[in-house]
Amino acid sequence: MPRMTAARAAVEILKREGVSNAFGVPGAAINPFYAALKASGGVHHTLARHVEGASHMAEGYTRAKAGNIGVCIGTSGPAGTDMITGLYSAIADSIPILCITGQAPTAVLHKEDFQAVDISSIAKPVTKAATTVLEAAQVPGVFQQAFHLMRTGRPGPVLIDLPIDVQLTEIEFDPELYEPIPVHKPAASRKQIERAIQMLNASERPVLVAGGGIINADASELLVEFAELTGVPVIPTLMGWGILPDDHELNAGMVGLQTSHRYGNANFLESDFVLGIGNRWANRHTGKLDVYTQGRTFVHVDIEPTQIGKIFAPDLGIASDAKAALELFVEVARELKGAGELKDRSAWAASTQERKATLQRKTHFDNVPLKPQRVYEEMNRAFGPETRYVTTIGLSQIAGAQMLHVYKPRHWINCGQAGPLGWTIPAALGVATADPEGTVVALSGDYDFQFMLEELAVGAQHRIPYVHVLVNNSYLGLIRQAQRNFDIDFQVNLEFENLNSPELGVYGVDHVKVVEGLGCKAIRVTEPDQLLPAFEEAKKLAAEFRVPVVVEAILERVTNIAMSGTDIASVNEFEDLATDPSHAPTAIRPLAAS
Repeated sequence: MPRMTAARAAVEILKREGVSNAFGVPGAAINPFYAALKASGGVHHTLARHVEGASHMAEGYTRAKAGNIGVCIGTSGPAGTDMITGLYSAIADSIPILCITGQAPTAVLHKEDFQAVDISSIAKPVTKAATTVLEAAQVPGVFQQAFHLMRTGRPGPVLIDLPIDVQLTEIEFDPELYEPIPVHKPAASRKQIERAIQMLNASERPVLVAGGGIINADASELLVEFAELTGVPVIPTLMGWGILPDDHELNAGMVGLQTSHRYGNANFLESDFVLGIGNRWANRHTGKLDVYTQGRTFVHVDIEPTQIGKIFAPDLGIASDAKAALELFVEVARELKGAGELKDRSAWAASTQERKATLQRKTHFDNVPLKPQRVYEEMNRAFGPETRYVTTIGLSQIAGAQMLHVYKPRHWINCGQAGPLGWTIPAALGVATADPEGTVVALSGDYDFQFMLEELAVGAQHRIPYVHVLVNNSYLGLIRQAQRNFDIDFQVNLEFENLNSPELGVYGVDHVKVVEGLGCKAIRVTEPDQLLPAFEEAKKLAAEFRVPVVVEAILERVTNIAMSGTDIASVNEFEDLATDPSHAPTAIRPLAAS
């Protein structure tokens, strides 16, 4: 049997599990693993500037393509604790990433050795498994189990902690004999699916709520096929956005308190039956449950059995992988359609599209400083259906979700449940690494942008091009808007007069100088007519120099974006609504008379 260090065995397993890219920061306690990574070859490593950034890069990489598992690597102590936010983000949105940390020698783990911390205990609440490996011979099995766990059931992250002496110990291991453990996913029975379709068929105004689990299962085409067979309108969740194109005749719009369409909420409120697949009834999607559930029958399909009934009790719950369930949904629907036993939903579906053509928000403003709505209008013009958008949290993300258009799965890559500021830049670098020839466009407010802007240097060093739209109002805009309920505007104002850039007025940080100092390109826009040319120029610069290109739009200081604090029937529309086609020229459907 061949002999090699446990670290080398771990690297060989990574390759045989399909890993081709990793993101991380080396350090003393993980250097044996890095030595094995170099000696083995076959895994491209991207050096991050911050270990949390590496974890978000791994997550972006996973989200960009079905089957990807991003890997992040760091040394002992603070490197592991820095990656906890990335692990939380990943488990919250069911994203598999593997976090590998170095550790102090096993003999001194209990002696407060330098940078020795019980990272596996810290990470357990935000992972599917977190293990400090104390015996070198266990390393192959622990890595094998890690990939099995990440892919089995509801996907999620795993942390493996490797003491330095464990990494260096030689073990018997033959990579040629290694085999991944077969993945297990629960599957619906035909009887369950027949009952669900029977309930759907008994309704008058059904909708399908399509969640991120469908994208995780690589089952978007099946969902579209099922919707088209039955004629049932589809409401994608924020994590499921892109499962079917925004301009599809059965796309009824998104629902929620914040990242929703006016017509999406209106369509849902008219429904009487909801089939949710791969979704978790997130509170910012549902709002108050009495409003969301009143007068509706619910069927919930989810890969995690304990997710069913967690938020509210459905009339029927089915524990199943989304793909396995949708294969049966399509099979049964085909049979019923062939027998003429499916209801005609054309009038109901047409009514959802009528709302889509009448209930719109205004985007065309000529104001200076810019109104954010105009930024998204011009983004719709500049960036086509192939664009992958990456964003995390804030008014920029909320308004972007209300006004941008997405046409394919994995083309809206959004940290949903956790929403950490700073996620966008490293996640975009991970996405662009996974899709180096694609069009990747990130969207940030100024505070999200400033949290981890040092990661732009990673894009410059490793030639990772993408376009980053930075909307700058020098405010914590979402928190400022939330503080209105407390009649305060406290500790959310980022304005100051920059001594080195007086031309900025009170907008403070000179992002153009900072971005250029990090080796990237930047364009500042202050006039609405400059937006489209700037976006076009950014695309050219990214292609030419193969680096991130930032387009900074200087916004008015205060804009309140449409949202509700309570329920989906009472969204506050702070700005003028569209009453003429010219008010929303890039809307999916031209505005019709209401």
